[in-house]
Amino acid sequence: MKPVSIDAIRQRKVEIEAKIAGVIAAQQTLLDTAEQAKRDLNADEQSAFLANTEKMKPLKMQLSNQDFMLAEIAAQLERERNAGGVVITDDGRGGADAKKDARKLWAKGFAQQLQAVARAERTGQVDPRLTGIFGDFNDHGVFEAAGGSDGAMNEAVPSEGGFLVGADTSERIYQRTYLTGEITRRCQRQPISANSNRLKLRIVDEDSRADGSRMGGVLAFWANEADTFMYSRPKFREIELFLNKLTALVFATDELLADAAALEAWIMNNMPTELAFRVEDAIFQGTGAGMPAGLFNSQAFLSLSPGSTATVVTTTDVLAMWARFWHPGLKNHIASQSSENLTAGNAGQVPAAAWFIDQTVIPQLFQMQMAGTAGSAVILLYHPPGNNPLYGPYGELLGLPVIPTEHNAVLGTVGDIVLADMSQMLLADKGAPEVAASMHVRFVQGEMAFRFTYRVDAQTTWKKPLTPKNGGSTLSPFVGLASGANR
Repeated sequence: MKPVSIDAIRQRKVEIEAKIAGVIAAQQTLLDTAEQAKRDLNADEQSAFLANTEKMKPLKMQLSNQDFMLAEIAAQLERERNAGGVVITDDGRGGADAKKDARKLWAKGFAQQLQAVARAERTGQVDPRLTGIFGDFNDHGVFEAAGGSDGAMNEAVPSEGGFLVGADTSERIYQRTYLTGEITRRCQRQPISANSNRLKLRIVDEDSRADGSRMGGVLAFWANEADTFMYSRPKFREIELFLNKLTALVFATDELLADAAALEAWIMNNMPTELAFRVEDAIFQGTGAGMPAGLFNSQAFLSLSPGSTATVVTTTDVLAMWARFWHPGLKNHIASQSSENLTAGNAGQVPAAAWFIDQTVIPQLFQMQMAGTAGSAVILLYHPPGNNPLYGPYGELLGLPVIPTEHNAVLGTVGDIVLADMSQMLLADKGAPEVAASMHVRFVQGEMAFRFTYRVDAQTTWKKPLTPKNGGSTLSPFVGLASGANR
């Protein structure tokens, strides 16, 4: 008998939901037409409305059937997993003491878990903590994993998915990755549940601040008493994020595996840095094909012509970028555990908006100044670290941090300097990285291979720049400089 595919059922649900959405849209069109004409549905429209209603009945029944299948398969997999649970024997200290000790999962840290993964691969003896990291022991001493499995992977067999990183350890990797990166920790984060690989969000469809366009079409009217109320209907658009896989392969020698402290230190010092680098690079330059869609490739990114034909960034360029920046973004902040460029009123927060530059731009910043009035001093726009009133680790330009990154382009090319409010970049992830191990990849070298997988996607919440209420140049939370004639 052919095994039931969870993914096939989910795909079928998506197709049915799309058909239902189409029928609902057709119904709404009929109602809107009648409402605009300020009348009831005519005979033909009423007939079409009833026909669409009949179409909905079998679709809803099909959707209910798919939900039933998913629930039954999940329950069956959970029963099979529990039936294969590991019994904790009483060693003479009493059942309560044995169960209490059994709950001490990975007391010696991440390295202990990696050693258990390696031991399972080499000997076939699977530590029960690997197959139920988020569970607990029941009153009968049997380990029960919390939540159900969708059958997409087998936690006990490395070739079918491997072992999920424990909750405490995966949070350490996750948090250290974000605290390492100055870009990702400024993004707006949106977690995705364990049973899903994509996220749909409704976004207010606002591309203009003109009357009738604000907030996607919300408009207030001045009216005399007893006048008929005027109505407006806001518009929304939908964005969808699909989780991409970011993977890393780490080799550990037998000697390193035997030294738990060294193994944990090496893994924890290197993996977060590499994960952060790759995610941040994609947030800036990602193509959207198998990776996040970067802000450089977003239609909302404003690329301004430089004011100079030389390979320089001038005061004129910076002021032009400042004039086209979406200034409400200056008030956006994100929580932080650091003391980076903090004011007394924003303790514990860092600004989501910042200048991101390539290091080749730094010498240009020291040349930026504005001439004062007659008899007054020149005003310097840039204040280097240690020479600004907020005493943060970064320099400041027009009151915002200046953060050098490897993800900007070299001086003279698009993206060498970017003014961005990163809270307008939506970052979605699965939360917990996964790790699998194999002794066969580098058996001759006497090394164990550990593979890490991190699922993440990102894109801007803006589809294009915003037109101000009274017209004029468009605004955006992402502004940079174009190449220019000689840049």
